[in-house]
Amino acid sequence: MKIADLYVRVSTDEQAQKGYSPRSQEAVLRQYCEVKNISVRSVIFEDHSAKTFNRPEWKKLVIILKKYKHKTDLLLFTKWDRFSRNTSDAYQMITTLKKLGVEPQAIEQPLDLTIPENKMMLAIYLTTPEIENDRRGLNTFFGIRQAKKEGRWMGKAPLGYANKAKEDGRRYIAIKEPEASIMKWVFESLAEGIYSGEHILRAANEKGLKCAKNNFYTMIRSPVYCCKIKVPEYKDEPARLVQGLHVPLITEALFYRVQDVLDGRKREYGLPIATPDELQLRNFLKCPKCHRMLTGSASKGRKTYRVYYHCRSSCGVRYPAELANNSFLEELTLFIPRKGYSELFVETVTDCYNNQTCSVREERKELIHQINELTLRTDKARDLLLLDEIESGEFRRIKEECNEKITRLEAKLNEVMVHNSTLLDIRPIAEAAIKSLELLDKLYDDATIQGKRYLVGTLYPEKLTFDGVACRTTKMNEGAELIYLKNKELRAKKMGQKSLKMTSPHKG
Repeated sequence: MKIADLYVRVSTDEQAQKGYSPRSQEAVLRQYCEVKNISVRSVIFEDHSAKTFNRPEWKKLVIILKKYKHKTDLLLFTKWDRFSRNTSDAYQMITTLKKLGVEPQAIEQPLDLTIPENKMMLAIYLTTPEIENDRRGLNTFFGIRQAKKEGRWMGKAPLGYANKAKEDGRRYIAIKEPEASIMKWVFESLAEGIYSGEHILRAANEKGLKCAKNNFYTMIRSPVYCCKIKVPEYKDEPARLVQGLHVPLITEALFYRVQDVLDGRKREYGLPIATPDELQLRNFLKCPKCHRMLTGSASKGRKTYRVYYHCRSSCGVRYPAELANNSFLEELTLFIPRKGYSELFVETVTDCYNNQTCSVREERKELIHQINELTLRTDKARDLLLLDEIESGEFRRIKEECNEKITRLEAKLNEVMVHNSTLLDIRPIAEAAIKSLELLDKLYDDATIQGKRYLVGTLYPEKLTFDGVACRTTKMNEGAELIYLKNKELRAKKMGQKSLKMTSPHKG
């Protein structure tokens, strides 16, 4: 009497759509064995795709067959697509089973594989489901691609959005709070270029955002937040962005500002948000000897802790945190507008704002000119391609480069038009701002640690050097530098001196 193992395989979609239940397959196989007087050794149930033989139960079966070689005569299944949906893999596995003394056989599609002509029928049985799989895969691929071209987000919704479905079954993504507000805050914080992405993520997690580090950096690179869907490259079709159907969380201009920060086209960021109150200048101060960034820590004395800024290297630089903090606070008083400057500030800002709003048309004209230039460059490249003077790959590179620049310029153009449509009465705003500047040292002293570090990063984009007496920098915020120089001019005129040379004494 021959001995057989019964192999029952079904995938989830097949069981739901076609009724290939495991029980019905087992019943048919057992009935066949009774009629043919075949002894059943075991029944193997599988719930994996037949695209490959990398299936858990199948691998266990092969190990058993190798261990008990020539102990099993037959491996029975209902149809050949239960065995495999990959022709090349199937032929290799049939050869392996024959070496183990096992003959695979489909009871509803029986074939005597010792007859050469039957191998043609086997190829048909195996190829048909493989073609069916490939066609289903292509239909799914083109369906997803077409949906993306129409502006629909496919797959799991990104952070800040939730998957929804309309009455007709069409799926879309909708804003989900509070994650949406947190993600908007993340982009705005990154665009400032002051804090590191890691510390912004940590702060976002504290606000309630559940996101791992790798996923976070993937999300902030995704244009879906500015209502753009990326259609990937396929054959001769280049990758491109299309307008999405969902509601954007941020503007295109903000998204590209963040990308500039991440790509290093703007000032490099890397400052932590979470910092002890006593170390408000940590990572803002440079060592005067080795120019490394000073860190900070507390040192325990006999009764209390003393906090210091110190260098990580062996240069030995170490300053009391209180001394450095007080020195910086005194430095801030140099930026407080002197008497006579407040009125000048308000008038100047008002005039500049009015001039700027009048120049929006010229800026718009310049942006349109740049867009036209890039479009013309693409057209010229296309002409050269038709004349066989450049390769298709070079044309594709030029086109993608121009399209990316055009997208950025169009985002900036939209922002300019939005600003033009929201004109403000700037005078009261300037008056309120100058009053805040007049209390700059008090505002700094009363601010939270995050507010203090934000102010330091705004005033000094290229860090400070503390030598134990005073803070110095190679570059300060342009607005702050103008206030400082104007204060010096006003002081000089009050003393009856000539105007000072317009250079900052803080440059080391």
